[in-house]
Amino acid sequence: MKLNDAILITGVGKRAGLVLAKHLIAKGHPVVGTYRSEYDELEELRALGAHLIRIDFYQPDAATVLSHELKLVCQSLRAIIHNASDWLPERDNADNAEVLSKMLTIHVEIPYLLNLELSELLSRCQQLMSDIIHITDYVAHTGSRKHIAYSASKAALESLTLSFAAKLAPKTKVNAIAPALLKFNPGDNVEYQAKSLGKNVLPHEGGWDELTNTVDYLMGSGYITGRTLHLDGGRHLR
Repeated sequence: MKLNDAILITGVGKRAGLVLAKHLIAKGHPVVGTYRSEYDELEELRALGAHLIRIDFYQPDAATVLSHELKLVCQSLRAIIHNASDWLPERDNADNAEVLSKMLTIHVEIPYLLNLELSELLSRCQQLMSDIIHITDYVAHTGSRKHIAYSASKAALESLTLSFAAKLAPKTKVNAIAPALLKFNPGDNVEYQAKSLGKNVLPHEGGWDELTNTVDYLMGSGYITGRTLHLDGGRHLR
């Protein structure tokens, strides 16, 4: 039996994707998640009822393969959350053309193709409206000396937000969330944490609740589309 009004989340193996998947399952949504590498946490998602698809978005035709799989298991989609990401820096004496290609693939090409190929499933949503949410980044608006391709690709993803919001209205709303410092990694040392927090006018981690609450807000809204919501502790005020 096919899933009705499922939510597709790309990159559910850890951190934001994992948190979002567990949150939305707890709210009663059927969740389909993608992952590239196996993590212990994925067994928890499977036990909770998530339908998980292993796929490497850097492989040719990955978006087409995923779209075909989604059409086999889903009757309709309530939302797509584009969370899958990579964070590759430029390096001296390295193949930075490959870095740029990978950043554009994971942050621009895959969302672009999936939005087009899955728009029919979104149009079948039994709710009044369906949603696409792009997870971008604070640096899309500031640039980054060490992650130039990453920053540029996230900025392009925000441009896709505008274009798809216009194209898919009024049935599907399309918005973006641009976070900064929601949650430190376990290995981040005290010095790094202090330096990072010093960039905020609200000097603390945002926490995963900021992300889940914002997703709930966007999905619950009937009047917001083509917008980027910034979860950054007021960094722009420094």
